[in-house]
Amino acid sequence: MSFVALDLVPLLAAMLACLACGLVGNLLLLTRQSLLGDAVSHAVLPGIVLAFLLTGSRDAGPMLAGAVLAAFAAALLVGLVVRAARLPPQAAMGIVFTGFFALGVVLLEAGVGRRVHLDLDHVLLGQLEALVWPAAEGWHSLLDPAALAALPPEIRLIGAVALSVPVVLAALWKELRLLAFDPEFAAVSGFAPRALSALLLAVLAVVCVAAFWAVGAILAIAALVAPPAAARLLARSYRGQVLASAAVALAMGAGGVLLAGALPWLAGWGFGLSASGMVAVAGGVLVAAAALLARARESR
Repeated sequence: MSFVALDLVPLLAAMLACLACGLVGNLLLLTRQSLLGDAVSHAVLPGIVLAFLLTGSRDAGPMLAGAVLAAFAAALLVGLVVRAARLPPQAAMGIVFTGFFALGVVLLEAGVGRRVHLDLDHVLLGQLEALVWPAAEGWHSLLDPAALAALPPEIRLIGAVALSVPVVLAALWKELRLLAFDPEFAAVSGFAPRALSALLLAVLAVVCVAAFWAVGAILAIAALVAPPAAARLLARSYRGQVLASAAVALAMGAGGVLLAGALPWLAGWGFGLSASGMVAVAGGVLVAAAALLARARESR
Protein backbone atom coordinates (compact mmCIF):
# COMPACT_ATOMS: atom_id res chain seq x y z
CA MET A 1 0.00 0.00 0.00
CA SER A 2 1.15 3.56 -0.66
CA PHE A 3 2.34 6.31 1.66
CA VAL A 4 -1.05 7.98 1.30
CA ALA A 5 -2.89 4.90 2.56
CA LEU A 6 -0.58 4.00 5.44
CA ASP A 7 1.28 7.10 6.60
CA LEU A 8 -0.50 10.26 5.50
CA VAL A 9 -3.37 10.11 7.99
CA PRO A 10 -1.14 9.40 11.05
CA LEU A 11 1.15 12.22 9.91
CA LEU A 12 -1.71 14.70 9.56
CA ALA A 13 -3.33 13.55 12.82
CA ALA A 14 -0.11 14.12 14.77
CA MET A 15 0.49 17.53 13.18
CA LEU A 16 -3.09 18.73 13.72
CA ALA A 17 -3.22 17.42 17.30
CA CYS A 18 0.05 19.16 18.17
CA LEU A 19 -1.11 22.35 16.44
CA ALA A 20 -4.42 22.52 18.32
CA CYS A 21 -2.80 21.69 21.66
CA GLY A 22 0.14 24.02 21.10
CA LEU A 23 -2.02 27.04 20.30
CA VAL A 24 -4.16 26.56 23.42
CA GLY A 25 -1.04 25.80 25.44
CA ASN A 26 0.19 29.36 24.86
CA LEU A 27 -2.57 30.73 27.07
CA LEU A 28 -1.88 28.12 29.74
CA LEU A 29 1.82 28.95 29.74
CA LEU A 30 1.34 32.71 29.81
CA THR A 31 -1.20 32.48 32.64
CA ARG A 32 1.04 30.01 34.51
CA GLN A 33 -1.55 27.25 34.30
CA SER A 34 0.35 24.62 32.31
CA LEU A 35 -0.54 22.10 35.01
CA LEU A 36 -4.18 22.67 34.05
CA GLY A 37 -3.52 21.07 30.68
CA ASP A 38 -2.11 17.99 32.38
CA ALA A 39 -5.08 17.89 34.73
CA VAL A 40 -7.80 18.34 32.11
CA SER A 41 -6.28 15.77 29.76
CA HIS A 42 -6.76 13.24 32.56
CA ALA A 43 -10.04 14.55 33.99
CA VAL A 44 -11.98 14.23 30.73
CA LEU A 45 -11.60 10.44 30.70
CA PRO A 46 -14.63 9.57 32.90
CA GLY A 47 -16.78 12.01 30.93
CA ILE A 48 -15.80 10.31 27.67
CA VAL A 49 -16.39 6.81 29.06
CA LEU A 50 -19.77 7.73 30.56
CA ALA A 51 -20.81 9.37 27.28
CA PHE A 52 -19.98 6.14 25.49
CA LEU A 53 -21.83 4.13 28.13
CA LEU A 54 -24.98 6.21 27.68
CA THR A 55 -24.93 6.44 23.88
CA GLY A 56 -23.02 3.31 22.84
CA SER A 57 -21.23 5.22 20.08
CA ARG A 58 -18.04 7.14 19.43
CA ASP A 59 -19.78 10.09 17.79
CA ALA A 60 -18.05 13.43 18.34
CA GLY A 61 -21.08 15.17 19.89
CA PRO A 62 -21.58 12.99 23.00
CA MET A 63 -17.84 12.57 23.39
CA LEU A 64 -17.16 16.30 23.48
CA ALA A 65 -20.16 17.01 25.70
CA GLY A 66 -19.09 14.41 28.23
CA ALA A 67 -15.53 15.72 28.27
CA VAL A 68 -16.55 19.35 28.74
CA LEU A 69 -18.96 18.45 31.55
CA ALA A 70 -16.28 16.37 33.26
CA ALA A 71 -13.77 19.22 32.99
CA PHE A 72 -16.18 21.74 34.52
CA ALA A 73 -17.24 19.30 37.24
CA ALA A 74 -13.59 18.73 38.14
CA ALA A 75 -12.89 22.48 38.16
CA LEU A 76 -15.85 23.11 40.48
CA LEU A 77 -14.71 20.31 42.77
CA VAL A 78 -11.24 21.83 42.92
CA GLY A 79 -12.77 25.07 44.16
CA LEU A 80 -14.76 23.21 46.81
CA VAL A 81 -11.68 21.33 48.00
CA VAL A 82 -9.67 24.55 48.22
CA ARG A 83 -12.34 26.22 50.34
CA ALA A 84 -13.23 23.21 52.50
CA ALA A 85 -9.75 21.81 53.15
CA ARG A 86 -7.86 25.11 52.79
CA LEU A 87 -5.35 23.50 50.45
CA PRO A 88 -3.31 25.31 47.81
CA PRO A 89 -5.01 25.21 44.41
CA GLN A 90 -2.19 23.09 42.95
CA ALA A 91 -2.62 20.44 45.64
CA ALA A 92 -6.40 20.38 45.23
CA MET A 93 -5.99 20.15 41.47
CA GLY A 94 -3.65 17.17 41.80
CA ILE A 95 -6.09 15.36 44.11
CA VAL A 96 -9.24 16.00 42.08
CA PHE A 97 -7.96 15.47 38.58
CA THR A 98 -6.00 12.35 39.56
CA GLY A 99 -9.18 11.01 41.15
CA PHE A 100 -11.16 11.70 37.97
CA PHE A 101 -8.58 9.87 35.87
CA ALA A 102 -8.61 6.94 38.28
CA LEU A 103 -12.40 6.81 38.01
CA GLY A 104 -12.13 6.68 34.23
CA VAL A 105 -9.58 3.85 34.39
CA VAL A 106 -11.81 1.89 36.80
CA LEU A 107 -14.75 2.28 34.41
CA LEU A 108 -12.61 1.01 31.55
CA GLU A 109 -11.29 -1.95 33.51
CA ALA A 110 -14.82 -2.77 34.70
CA GLY A 111 -15.75 -3.61 31.12
CA VAL A 112 -17.21 -0.35 29.87
CA GLY A 113 -14.28 0.08 27.49
CA ARG A 114 -14.83 -3.31 25.89
CA ARG A 115 -18.46 -2.50 25.19
CA VAL A 116 -17.52 0.69 23.35
CA HIS A 117 -14.23 -0.52 21.82
CA LEU A 118 -12.06 1.56 24.11
CA ASP A 119 -8.98 0.28 25.94
CA LEU A 120 -6.38 1.70 28.28
CA ASP A 121 -3.50 1.52 25.79
CA HIS A 122 -5.35 3.80 23.37
CA VAL A 123 -6.25 6.12 26.25
CA LEU A 124 -2.63 6.56 27.30
CA LEU A 125 -0.71 6.24 24.03
CA GLY A 126 -3.22 6.97 21.31
CA GLN A 127 -3.61 4.97 18.11
CA LEU A 128 -1.62 6.74 15.43
CA GLU A 129 -0.50 3.50 13.82
CA ALA A 130 -4.13 2.39 13.49
CA LEU A 131 -5.21 5.49 11.57
CA VAL A 132 -4.79 4.01 8.10
CA TRP A 133 -6.78 4.94 5.00
CA PRO A 134 -7.35 1.71 3.04
CA ALA A 135 -9.58 3.41 0.48
CA ALA A 136 -6.72 5.61 -0.73
CA GLU A 137 -5.01 4.50 -3.92
CA GLY A 138 -2.65 7.45 -4.30
CA TRP A 139 -2.49 11.23 -4.06
CA HIS A 140 -5.45 11.54 -6.39
CA SER A 141 -7.61 10.05 -3.61
CA LEU A 142 -7.43 13.45 -1.90
CA LEU A 143 -9.80 14.68 -4.61
CA ASP A 144 -12.01 11.58 -4.64
CA PRO A 145 -15.25 12.11 -2.63
CA ALA A 146 -15.74 8.37 -2.15
CA ALA A 147 -12.23 7.91 -0.76
CA LEU A 148 -12.52 11.00 1.44
CA ALA A 149 -15.75 9.62 2.92
CA ALA A 150 -13.74 6.60 4.12
CA LEU A 151 -11.26 8.69 6.11
CA PRO A 152 -10.97 7.64 9.78
CA PRO A 153 -13.40 9.72 11.90
CA GLU A 154 -10.55 10.70 14.25
CA ILE A 155 -8.83 12.77 11.56
CA ARG A 156 -12.08 14.59 10.82
CA LEU A 157 -12.54 15.48 14.48
CA ILE A 158 -8.99 16.68 15.07
CA GLY A 159 -9.07 18.54 11.75
CA ALA A 160 -12.24 20.39 12.67
CA VAL A 161 -10.87 21.30 16.09
CA ALA A 162 -7.49 22.37 14.71
CA LEU A 163 -9.28 24.72 12.30
CA SER A 164 -11.61 26.05 15.00
CA VAL A 165 -8.94 26.92 17.59
CA PRO A 166 -7.24 29.64 15.45
CA VAL A 167 -10.68 31.11 14.72
CA VAL A 168 -11.43 31.37 18.45
CA LEU A 169 -8.00 32.86 19.18
CA ALA A 170 -8.39 35.41 16.40
CA ALA A 171 -11.93 36.37 17.43
CA LEU A 172 -10.85 36.93 21.06
CA TRP A 173 -7.31 38.09 20.34
CA LYS A 174 -7.36 41.24 22.48
CA GLU A 175 -9.40 39.75 25.31
CA LEU A 176 -7.24 36.62 25.63
CA ARG A 177 -4.06 38.70 25.49
CA LEU A 178 -5.35 40.81 28.39
CA LEU A 179 -6.26 37.62 30.28
CA ALA A 180 -2.71 36.36 29.80
CA PHE A 181 -0.83 39.52 30.75
CA ASP A 182 -3.13 41.75 32.81
CA PRO A 183 -6.30 40.04 34.13
CA GLU A 184 -6.95 42.89 36.59
CA PHE A 185 -7.10 45.43 33.77
CA ALA A 186 -9.26 43.01 31.78
CA ALA A 187 -11.75 42.92 34.65
CA VAL A 188 -11.79 46.72 34.94
CA SER A 189 -12.27 47.01 31.18
CA GLY A 190 -15.33 44.77 31.30
CA PHE A 191 -13.83 41.74 29.58
CA ALA A 192 -15.05 39.27 32.28
CA PRO A 193 -11.89 37.26 32.99
CA ARG A 194 -13.94 34.54 34.70
CA ALA A 195 -16.01 34.00 31.58
CA LEU A 196 -12.83 33.95 29.48
CA SER A 197 -11.27 31.43 31.89
CA ALA A 198 -14.38 29.25 31.60
CA LEU A 199 -14.19 29.48 27.80
CA LEU A 200 -10.51 28.54 27.92
CA LEU A 201 -11.36 25.50 30.06
CA ALA A 202 -14.04 24.41 27.58
CA VAL A 203 -11.71 24.85 24.60
CA LEU A 204 -8.98 22.96 26.45
CA ALA A 205 -11.36 20.06 27.13
CA VAL A 206 -12.41 19.92 23.47
CA VAL A 207 -8.78 20.00 22.30
CA CYS A 208 -7.80 17.23 24.72
CA VAL A 209 -10.64 15.02 23.45
CA ALA A 210 -9.78 15.70 19.82
CA ALA A 211 -6.14 14.80 20.46
CA PHE A 212 -7.17 11.89 22.67
CA TRP A 213 -7.84 9.38 19.92
CA ALA A 214 -4.83 10.29 17.84
CA VAL A 215 -2.06 10.70 20.41
CA GLY A 216 -3.45 9.69 23.81
CA ALA A 217 -3.51 11.44 27.17
CA ILE A 218 0.26 11.34 27.67
CA LEU A 219 1.20 13.00 24.37
CA ALA A 220 -1.59 15.54 24.73
CA ILE A 221 0.29 16.87 27.76
CA ALA A 222 3.53 17.12 25.78
CA ALA A 223 1.76 18.86 22.90
CA LEU A 224 0.20 21.38 25.29
CA VAL A 225 3.54 22.30 26.88
CA ALA A 226 6.43 21.75 24.45
CA PRO A 227 5.45 24.07 21.52
CA PRO A 228 4.61 27.11 23.70
CA ALA A 229 7.67 26.49 25.88
CA ALA A 230 9.95 26.45 22.83
CA ALA A 231 8.23 29.52 21.41
CA ARG A 232 8.58 31.37 24.73
CA LEU A 233 12.35 30.96 24.51
CA LEU A 234 12.47 32.47 21.02
CA ALA A 235 9.61 34.96 20.64
CA ARG A 236 9.63 38.56 21.83
CA SER A 237 5.95 39.38 21.32
CA TYR A 238 2.57 37.78 21.84
CA ARG A 239 2.01 37.42 18.11
CA GLY A 240 5.47 35.95 17.69
CA GLN A 241 4.76 33.53 20.54
CA VAL A 242 1.60 32.23 18.84
CA LEU A 243 3.18 31.93 15.39
CA ALA A 244 6.35 30.29 16.70
CA SER A 245 4.37 27.79 18.77
CA ALA A 246 2.35 26.84 15.68
CA ALA A 247 5.53 26.21 13.69
CA VAL A 248 7.09 24.18 16.51
CA ALA A 249 3.87 22.16 16.93
CA LEU A 250 3.75 21.23 13.25
CA ALA A 251 7.44 20.27 13.29
CA MET A 252 6.90 18.24 16.46
CA GLY A 253 4.05 16.22 14.96
CA ALA A 254 5.64 15.66 11.58
CA GLY A 255 9.13 14.99 12.94
CA GLY A 256 7.95 12.42 15.45
CA VAL A 257 5.91 10.36 13.00
CA LEU A 258 8.58 10.46 10.29
CA LEU A 259 11.34 9.53 12.73
CA ALA A 260 9.29 6.63 14.09
CA GLY A 261 9.21 5.15 10.60
CA ALA A 262 12.69 6.11 9.41
CA LEU A 263 14.90 5.35 12.42
CA PRO A 264 14.24 1.58 12.64
CA TRP A 265 14.76 1.25 8.89
CA LEU A 266 17.99 3.28 8.86
CA ALA A 267 19.38 1.51 11.94
CA GLY A 268 18.35 -1.94 10.78
CA TRP A 269 16.44 -2.64 13.97
CA GLY A 270 14.10 -5.59 14.14
CA PHE A 271 11.45 -3.65 16.00
CA GLY A 272 9.40 -0.53 15.48
CA LEU A 273 9.02 2.66 17.48
CA SER A 274 5.86 4.16 18.90
CA ALA A 275 4.81 7.09 16.74
CA SER A 276 3.21 8.97 19.64
CA GLY A 277 6.29 8.35 21.78
CA MET A 278 8.56 9.73 19.08
CA VAL A 279 6.35 12.81 18.76
CA ALA A 280 6.96 13.47 22.46
CA VAL A 281 10.69 12.95 21.92
CA ALA A 282 10.62 15.39 19.02
CA GLY A 283 8.93 17.94 21.28
CA GLY A 284 11.71 17.61 23.86
CA VAL A 285 14.39 17.96 21.18
CA LEU A 286 12.73 21.10 19.81
CA VAL A 287 12.54 22.67 23.28
CA ALA A 288 16.24 21.89 23.82
CA ALA A 289 17.12 23.38 20.43
CA ALA A 290 15.12 26.50 21.24
CA ALA A 291 16.99 26.84 24.54
CA LEU A 292 20.33 26.60 22.74
CA LEU A 293 19.27 29.18 20.16
CA ALA A 294 18.06 31.52 22.88
CA ARG A 295 21.35 31.19 24.76
CA ALA A 296 23.34 31.81 21.57
CA ARG A 297 21.25 34.91 20.85
CA GLU A 298 21.83 36.24 24.37
CA SER A 299 25.56 35.65 24.13
CA ARG A 300 25.70 37.72 20.93
